[in-house]
Amino acid sequence: MEPSVPELLAEGVKLMAVGMTIVFGFLLLLVGILLGMSRLISRLAPEQAVPERPAPPNPPGLATEADPRLAAAITAAVSYYRRSRRS
Repeated sequence: MEPSVPELLAEGVKLMAVGMTIVFGFLLLLVGILLGMSRLISRLAPEQAVPERPAPPNPPGLATEADPRLAAAITAAVSYYRRSRRS
């Protein structure tokens, strides 16, 4: 005798629930292990303070403000590139 459609659906739902429960349990176990390892490592080797270095001064050739001529040249190059790509 072949199983009926409702029986097959019920068996499929049971199998799905078992599979999802196993995966969920594994993920909970994984998160617990990772949290435990993190706490253990932070106890055994506490984070050391890194001394802050002062920011280096700007190199002599680096502009701190935008040069209007450079901005105009970049704008012209971009518009030329866009016009040449259309045709």
